[in-house]
Amino acid sequence: MLEGKRVGVVVPAHDEEALIGETLGGIPAFVDRILVVDDGSRDATADRARSFGDARVEVISHDRNRGVGAAIVTGYQRALEHDLDVVCVMAADNQMDPADLATLVQPVARGELDYAKANRLFTGQAWVLIPRTRYIGNAILSMLTKIASGYWHVADSQSGYTAIARPMLAQLDLDRVYTGYGFPNDLLVHLNVWSARVRDFPSRPVYGVGERSGIRYRRVVPRISWLLVRGFFWRLRQKYVIRDFHPLVFFYAFGFLATFVGLVLGFVELGFRLAGNQVSVGTVVLIALLLISGSQLTLFAMWFDMESNKDLR
Repeated sequence: MLEGKRVGVVVPAHDEEALIGETLGGIPAFVDRILVVDDGSRDATADRARSFGDARVEVISHDRNRGVGAAIVTGYQRALEHDLDVVCVMAADNQMDPADLATLVQPVARGELDYAKANRLFTGQAWVLIPRTRYIGNAILSMLTKIASGYWHVADSQSGYTAIARPMLAQLDLDRVYTGYGFPNDLLVHLNVWSARVRDFPSRPVYGVGERSGIRYRRVVPRISWLLVRGFFWRLRQKYVIRDFHPLVFFYAFGFLATFVGLVLGFVELGFRLAGNQVSVGTVVLIALLLISGSQLTLFAMWFDMESNKDLR
């Protein structure tokens, strides 16, 4: 227990027989339950977790590899059954410093936050320790996640080192959350719809401990970007139309429309010009006005969104 609250840790694991023991051994003593979710591993991950010798450990096995998000959801659902007050997530690859766990748990246990997450980009070590492609891919997805989720103050969107309060976890429709690598991004979108208080905490990046990554950012970034586009419009509809109303939806709608029409007309006129035709001054002015007004309306909508969510820290 910590701060009088029962704490659980979900450990999603897939083919991590080499590191699962070290990961479990580093989990602090204040944790009451450790829920290892073996996501269809082909190695001895589940056996090594079961034989670890810690009474707190419970192993749940998927019959096939469903994705890291699905493993976390399974762990979350089991944690709700155990009536745990704060539920954390730590990957099984030993890349999450257990010394940071109390920092994440304490504000959630005290009721100051609904969701706390680690941010590896806060420290000056990040650029040196994190592989370049992962750092750049993370930075791109973090910016897109800010826009899609409404949590403009949150970065390092791909960090899976988190802690969530039971009341907020019980409210979420976990069956709707994306179960692949974009799970933490989509979860932030869902949390914002429920006006969850979310905050980043600095965490030391851990690399070179024998972990293996199958992530290919050339494939992952486009896939998650599309996920975030859909999540963005879903959040606007749920939060600013269905559950409440905010005029920013009109600013976004007219901003996107004006920008789209301006771009289409611009490309059409460019085609005419390349074909040797004359372009009228009036048409050029109209295109410029559409693009300028579209960008201004969109920026105003973003500002309204930031103001609406500024208290969710």
